[in-house]
Amino acid sequence: MTQTPTSGPDPDDLVPAPDAEQPAAPAALDEADETAPDQVTEDAPAVEAPEESAAPAGEPSSTADETVVDDTPAAIDETVLADAPVADETVLADAPVVHETTAGDATAPADEVADAPAAPDEPVVEDAAPATDDVTDAPAAPDEPVVEDAAPATVRPVPRPRPVPHPPTHPTPAATAAAPAAPVPPPQDAAEAAHAATFGSVDEEGNVSVREAAGERVVGQYPGATTEDALGLYVRRFLDLQAKVTLFEARLAATDLSVKEIDQTLARLTEEVAEPAAVGDLDGLRARLDALRATAAERRAVAEAERAAAREAAVVARTEIVEQAEKIASTDPSRIQWRPAGEQLRVLLDQWKEAQRSGPRLDRPTEESLWKRFSHARTTFDRERRHFFAELETRNASAKQVKEGLVADAERLQSSTDWGATAGVFRDLMAQWKAAGRASRADDDALWARFRAAQDAFFAARDAQSAATDEEFRANLEVKEALLAEAEALVPVTDLAAAKAALHKIQDRWEAAGKVPRADVQRIEARLRAVETVVRDTDQAQWRRTNPETRARAEGAAAQLEQAIAGLEADLDRAKAAGDARKIADAQAALDARRAWLEQVQRAAQDARG
Repeated sequence: MTQTPTSGPDPDDLVPAPDAEQPAAPAALDEADETAPDQVTEDAPAVEAPEESAAPAGEPSSTADETVVDDTPAAIDETVLADAPVADETVLADAPVVHETTAGDATAPADEVADAPAAPDEPVVEDAAPATDDVTDAPAAPDEPVVEDAAPATVRPVPRPRPVPHPPTHPTPAATAAAPAAPVPPPQDAAEAAHAATFGSVDEEGNVSVREAAGERVVGQYPGATTEDALGLYVRRFLDLQAKVTLFEARLAATDLSVKEIDQTLARLTEEVAEPAAVGDLDGLRARLDALRATAAERRAVAEAERAAAREAAVVARTEIVEQAEKIASTDPSRIQWRPAGEQLRVLLDQWKEAQRSGPRLDRPTEESLWKRFSHARTTFDRERRHFFAELETRNASAKQVKEGLVADAERLQSSTDWGATAGVFRDLMAQWKAAGRASRADDDALWARFRAAQDAFFAARDAQSAATDEEFRANLEVKEALLAEAEALVPVTDLAAAKAALHKIQDRWEAAGKVPRADVQRIEARLRAVETVVRDTDQAQWRRTNPETRARAEGAAAQLEQAIAGLEADLDRAKAAGDARKIADAQAALDARRAWLEQVQRAAQDARG
């Protein structure tokens, strides 16, 4: 039989951890401490094993190791567990010595054990839960050990209460010597494992060391085993660390990791590769991690630049929102449409909230400055709106009071029969109504309905009275139309005296005919005035021609012009005799002008004589 390693290897190291970020939930360590004073844990016989997996008594059970390892998550810190005994050692320390275990079809961890069937003398360890959700949701190991075709145990399974967390206990030397060792399954990549094993060594006492640039360092103890078996466990640990670094390298190159996630992963990997209980090219692994750190710095710089650009764009978008709000708030209160403007401000506020909720975070001074401007714009808008509507309410109340008085006056005048005067009063009331301004919509509509009703009542009564009167004056219209025909026959005037006498008679008969319907008054009056205008113009023209004063003035002017013409003719003769061309021209021009004036005066005198 083989011996268990005294260095306490982590059960998770027996299987590859598919994800470097599994949560730490050391259920197996808790179960190992849920023991009696003799340190017998529930790892010995498999509790609640399926009945179909039971075999005849007397054969050894392989579920002891499987139960503990199955519930040990891969994220347990290897540097801590390297020197701590695990549940397997505690179980094997006080469990009765049994024959070599056989698990022909036991489930292999990851893909490595699945591809290599277990030897008859090797216990097959169940794979630790690789996923976060599996570790979180899986029950404790004592309740559901996963074993296929497990060999029957020599001890009958006994139900136990659910374990509570306790610190791990160290096995006694006697228990370590008596318990069989669990051989490590072969790694998936034999070449990598062989290369990693070249960095390790095992002394005669089973101490496993790793060779680093700083020298050799003891990473654990695996007494009573071959060098290959002793190094295999720690090589697997190195390969797991290497897989984590490789995974981070791939994720860093292929995915968009956040700066926080990059920093956290680098910190965790740096801690894990500092002094791991593993055998392999740790210096090379640390160098790879340093190279990844430089790549991560570049990615961090790119991410910071993208974040800065996103913040700049967010500042521009927020500033645009603020400027739109300020533009609305600065609009002239007398011209603004309050309801659409208020709705637009609410939309801008929703845009601000959405940008704050889903957009990049701005630095506090910038965001506070923009918010103060936005809040000030909203406050200004609300203040101006309240002030506007307060003034509007005051104006509405004043207009309502004025219009109530106008309505009372109109309702008092609606029954008046003094048609002309009352119609003038109604016109004045309408002008006052327009000057009073608007009341509230409801009040203004109600008051206008009353005012219009009173006005319509008065004018309807007047129209009815006018219609009756017009019917009485219909005969007078016919008489006046006949008189108009006689008057229009006088035009054009050929005999002024006869036309004037006939027009006087027509005018007398016109007055005697009486009133005509209102609709025809202007028409027939205009026709008569046209005849009167023609006769009057003809009379005035004749008077101007026969006026004695006009004739006397014309004859006096003609005599003066004749004397002037005689003098100018004498001057012209003297200039010709002297041969003075300039004087000849001046005298001739003056003579021509006087002769033209004389001709006009003589024509006017002739007209005055008739």
